[in-house]
Amino acid sequence: MRTKPKPWGSLNLRPWSQASTTDGPIGELWFERPDHAAPETALLLKLLFTTAPLSIQVHPDDAFARSIGLPNGKTEAWYILSAIAGAEVAMGLNYPRSAVELRTAITDGTIANIMHWHPVRQGDVLFIPAGTIHAIGAGIVLAEIQQHSDATFRLFDYGRQRELHIENAVAVAIPGPRADQAPPERLSDARTVLTLNPHFVLEQIDLVPGSVWMLDAPKESWLLAIEGHALLGATRLSPGDAVFLQADRADIAVGADGLKALLAYLGPSANPDALTEGSAIDRIPPASLGAPLIPTFTTRAALAQPEAPNWLS
Repeated sequence: MRTKPKPWGSLNLRPWSQASTTDGPIGELWFERPDHAAPETALLLKLLFTTAPLSIQVHPDDAFARSIGLPNGKTEAWYILSAIAGAEVAMGLNYPRSAVELRTAITDGTIANIMHWHPVRQGDVLFIPAGTIHAIGAGIVLAEIQQHSDATFRLFDYGRQRELHIENAVAVAIPGPRADQAPPERLSDARTVLTLNPHFVLEQIDLVPGSVWMLDAPKESWLLAIEGHALLGATRLSPGDAVFLQADRADIAVGADGLKALLAYLGPSANPDALTEGSAIDRIPPASLGAPLIPTFTTRAALAQPEAPNWLS
């Protein structure tokens, strides 16, 4: 895991992480493969912690990103883990504008006033396709799955004196409301597809106490525990723990308090065989896994040293 200091970050990362904040507020936690020599993943899973609004920004699609020498664009999705009363995010503009009107709103600083702001609460899922102007407000902890790219064009930054990227932002932005988001699709009692697109599939899995499952990950996949406890193979999972799998299968033995988790893997379609329940004789009595499991850090990605604060990133 890599820690990312941010001016809008938080000094309180619990219960999601025990990472140190002695060097300043942490805004993002990036999950990484334990083997740092392994190829870069196509997807990036991270947690965001906000105590102040993030910049208003937009990400390019693959075609534009490649036209300026980047490997790919950035489409993303958010799952709200917690939100204070009144917390908001912005997705798209409140009504269509011309490119000239958008440029004017960026340069005169009124862009925040023409965004479409939405209140959010725990459990909300938000899909942000490339080209969508967006922002995250204060008081939110969220999980984000995205194409592995840091291609971000800033339109407004609340006076933080960081660079704006007006030309590229206007070139890639959709200057109007965000398209309607498809509703979640329930695949079974245990699986719900939250969002699906050509780049990734994001599911919520809800596993009952004491059950046993087989997780099949033929493609690059991330599993993030958000409630409850379990054993995935020899790895103990608690809220905030993530595991990477690829061309692999693993048993999940669910603890006494069940397991709610996010499962993200490469798109464009849902994997019907991603999760298979064990037979009745495989079911583990909830007491056998005891009270909440204590995470074993040696079985997951080691926590990297925090990056030096870089308030311009």
